[in-house]
Amino acid sequence: MARVYNFSAGPSMLPEQVLKTAAAEMLDYKGSGQSVMEMSHRSKTYDAIIKEAEALLREVMNIPDNYKVLFLQGGASSQFAMVPLNLMNKNHKADYVITGQWANKAYKEAARYGDAHVVASSADKTFSYIPKLDPATFTPDADYFHICMNNTIYGTKYHTLPETGNVPLVADISSCALSEPIDVSKFGLLYAGAQKNMAPAGLTVVIIREDLIGNAQDITPTMFNYQIHADNGSMFNTPPCYTIYICKLVLEWIKNEIGGLENMKKINEKKAALLYDFLDNSKLFRGTVVPEDRSLMNIPFVTGDADLDAKFVAEATAAGFVNLKGHRTVGGMRASCYNAMPIEGVEKLVAFMKDFEAKNLK
Repeated sequence: MARVYNFSAGPSMLPEQVLKTAAAEMLDYKGSGQSVMEMSHRSKTYDAIIKEAEALLREVMNIPDNYKVLFLQGGASSQFAMVPLNLMNKNHKADYVITGQWANKAYKEAARYGDAHVVASSADKTFSYIPKLDPATFTPDADYFHICMNNTIYGTKYHTLPETGNVPLVADISSCALSEPIDVSKFGLLYAGAQKNMAPAGLTVVIIREDLIGNAQDITPTMFNYQIHADNGSMFNTPPCYTIYICKLVLEWIKNEIGGLENMKKINEKKAALLYDFLDNSKLFRGTVVPEDRSLMNIPFVTGDADLDAKFVAEATAAGFVNLKGHRTVGGMRASCYNAMPIEGVEKLVAFMKDFEAKNLK
């Protein structure tokens, strides 16, 4: 069977070259006589894998030396608790901007551990925009300021970061990590579930400034303390070994095949422009996000007719364009054009949409 074009929001498609390399090394990783899946995480062979993965991530993302890279488990959802447990430790206050389901869940979790303040929300228009922020509404003595940088479900993205002064900026970058350059130095902490652009599900990457480590609240479980993982090189317990290995292969692909994040961004911009340009001129389909806040990664759209949406999803699936159904909370369609989606996939999707429009426009 031919491979489909997988527009899933996550777990998402992986680069074909990465899958081929992993397949070739499945039974025997570089002469070790064993799969990475089955080798000890304490072995010299695996130690080299995780260290190379971190070194590549630092190089590709240009991570400053005063930041720790942690390879953790529990998904981005575990970070909704880990962030306040570790950072809400001086004044027990934090600011949150609610731009979607995940930002709201992060806020609600933080509210269990301190005074979580909602600075702004775009819930009034189904999270179809990024709210304009007034610094006068920020909590001046907050321990941190939290945003979800790219909103997977609703297809919005921060193109301008909040100016938070001395308050550390924390961002969930699960669905935009490695899609374009990020100035890590502007953040106190970045976190990402890896299953969209970085690796298969199971790995969570945390990039944290060193001065924010070591002051966890007393109630913090050992496994939720960043200090523990930093001190143990992400090896306090058995890490998600195989997922970290795939992450290493993805980073090699970005570095060697793509040529870095600047080139990755250009490719992603080209893919997004193909679909957005069609949506902006279509008589049947329309995008749901205000143009200035559109995501490069997640592009939601609708016809305005639930039955026609369902028909489109069914026919697209039969034609080899899978996982285009929108999130259950919003309906419609969503094309997630992550790094591994080739330009050809978006070109063919647009051609299919044009044909569908011609056949179904009343």
